[in-house]
Amino acid sequence: MSIRATHEIHERRFGRNLGVGLALLAFVVIVFGLTVVKVTRGDFDAMMANEEQN
Repeated sequence: MSIRATHEIHERRFGRNLGVGLALLAFVVIVFGLTVVKVTRGDFDAMMANEEQN
């Protein structure tokens, strides 16, 4: 069984997967950051009040 060289399509797929992974990571970081800011500013009580009204 011989080891074959990586095909060109695998290199392109890896690049695309890396881009999607980085975009997903950026989205998660943004949502987490917004959540932390909202909670530390005390807006959490306002959010809960809105939930109780619905």
